[in-house]
Amino acid sequence: MAACKDCEEPLLLEVEDDETGQTQSIPDDLELPCGCHYHWQCLLDQAAEVAMSLKCPACQSQIAANSAGPSVTNPFLHTTPSAKILTRYHNEGGLQESLDILPSITEEAYLAANPEARPARAYHVMCSEGDVGGIVELLRDVEQGDGDEPSMNPMQLLRYQDPLSGSKSGLHLAVEKAQEEVLWLLLWLASPLPTDVFPAAAVEAAQSMGLQRPSTGRADDIRLLQDDRGRTAESIATEMDGIWSMVVQAGALHPGV
Repeated sequence: MAACKDCEEPLLLEVEDDETGQTQSIPDDLELPCGCHYHWQCLLDQAAEVAMSLKCPACQSQIAANSAGPSVTNPFLHTTPSAKILTRYHNEGGLQESLDILPSITEEAYLAANPEARPARAYHVMCSEGDVGGIVELLRDVEQGDGDEPSMNPMQLLRYQDPLSGSKSGLHLAVEKAQEEVLWLLLWLASPLPTDVFPAAAVEAAQSMGLQRPSTGRADDIRLLQDDRGRTAESIATEMDGIWSMVVQAGALHPGV
């Protein structure tokens, strides 16, 4: 069996079976276009180098397809849109052919350079998935300064715009993914929208979690944020139907309300 080009260990991962408590070996074999093999994590640990060079760390072969090369000014965020690193990955789930790992490499490189963005990326996942409880818990952890890595304050987290996802905010994602509960939570925490505009259920939910409305001025209104296409959350909602039509008509996403 080929060995990992980074750690020179067999391309296996030792995991403990939850039921038996016994350790078993599962495949963890990521083959790059150049033919070099890595453990998934071993390659991710070199994400910054790979994102900048688009080359295999071991043999220095070019591994990106459809690319004119990395950006000199910002290699993490300005690779050619059509660029891909197509790999062959064998893990516990089976064999994945033509797996594009460039998005994962780019994200890991960005987070390595910006460790304070890790909780913000987690927050955006929660907004997309409708995890209201997780968002509240994360905001409380951030407020208390839990964790060893640098972080943002709660308002910075709520207003975070992801450069890897078109500068969308959590509010953009909540609307885009039709997560109504998250929408009202974010408006409660990061907008001056009058309380009487909120549905009774949203007010009750916020109060049951002990969430106070901060004094948010117009400058901090999350509804003002625009993605890299110039769209606010309201712009996205106007293209949707159902409950979102009512939200738009009520002016809940309009910064002037």
